[in-house]
Amino acid sequence: MSESILKDENFFYGEIGELLKQSRIVAYKAVNTIMVQTYWQIGKRIVEQEQHGQYRANYGDYLITNLSRYLSDTIGKGFSEANLWNIRQFYLVFPDFDQFSTHCVANLTWTNIRMIMRLENKAEREYYIKEASEQNWSSRLLERHIRTGYYRRLLSTQQREIPVSRSEKYSPADFIKDPFITEFLDLPEDMKGKESVLETALINNLQKFLLELGKGFSFVDRQMRISTETSHFYIDLVFYNYLLKCFVIIDLKTSKLTHSDIGQMDMYVRMFDALKRIEGDNPSIGIILCAEKDETIVKYSILKESKRLFASKYKTILPTEDELAEMISREKQKLKD
Repeated sequence: MSESILKDENFFYGEIGELLKQSRIVAYKAVNTIMVQTYWQIGKRIVEQEQHGQYRANYGDYLITNLSRYLSDTIGKGFSEANLWNIRQFYLVFPDFDQFSTHCVANLTWTNIRMIMRLENKAEREYYIKEASEQNWSSRLLERHIRTGYYRRLLSTQQREIPVSRSEKYSPADFIKDPFITEFLDLPEDMKGKESVLETALINNLQKFLLELGKGFSFVDRQMRISTETSHFYIDLVFYNYLLKCFVIIDLKTSKLTHSDIGQMDMYVRMFDALKRIEGDNPSIGIILCAEKDETIVKYSILKESKRLFASKYKTILPTEDELAEMISREKQKLKD
C-alpha cells in the first residue's frame, strides 16, 4: 500500500472518529437539556401536589417517600428521596424556567444546578448560571469558585452589580478580585522576600492561575524585559485579555504594599504602552499582587482614582467562610469611603 493511500485512509478514520465524538457531545447536551427540563416539571408537580394536601400533617415527607418508592420500582435508579427533595428545591428556587435558555441548560449539568441553587443570593446564582454555562465550567471548577467566593471577591472591587450582559462593555474592574485565592500553590502564608519562589509556583500552576484570573486571559511571558536607551526593566508576569483587548502586567510583592511599588507599577504600565502596545489594543492594566496592603497609601495614591492600576492581596491558604466574608466586607467599605 502506497504512503499516499495510507495517509488518505488515516485521514478518513480520523474524520469518522471526529464525527462520532461531535455527535455524542450533541446527543449528551440534548439529553441533559431534556432531563433538566423534566426535573423542573417534576418539581413543579410535587409542589402543586403538596399544596393540595396541606391539611395533612407531614404530607410533604409522605409524598416524597412514596413517590421515591414508586419511581424506583417503575423507572429505576436516580429517584432517591434526597434527589426528589433537590428536584423540588430546583422548582422553588427557579419558579420561572424561562430564565434558562436552551443554550444555558445544555451546558449546565444537574450537579452544577444543585450547587448553584443552594446559594442564597439571587444575583450570585444568576452570575454562576451565566458563567458556568458560557465558560462550560466543570463541577469541580464551579465548586472551587463558589467555595472561594469568586463572585463576592469580584463584587468587592466594583461599584455596580455583576454579571455584565453581552451588550455591555467589560471594564477592567470586572476582572480584578481582592483577594486572589492561590491555595493551589501549596505555599506558606509568609513568603516575604521570596518573589521568585512565588513567580515560579504560579508558572508551574499556570492553568489553575489562569482559571483564578478569570475569563479571557492568556499567558504571554515572564520576566519580560522593557528597555529604554539607558536602562532595562523586568516585568514579573505578562498576560493578554482578549475581552478587554489589552495587556495585563503583574508585579509580585511578597510584603506589604508601599508607595514605591505603586510608582514602579505606574511607570511599568506607561513604558509598556509606549514600547509594546500595538495599534488596536486598549491601554494596559497593571496589577500589584501583594501580601498585604497599606490602606492609607492606597487611599492617597493614584490607585484610588486610576481605572488601570490595581493592588490586590493574594492568599496562599484558603480562608474560612467567615474570614472571606470579613475581607470582602472590608473591601466593599473601602470603596464607599
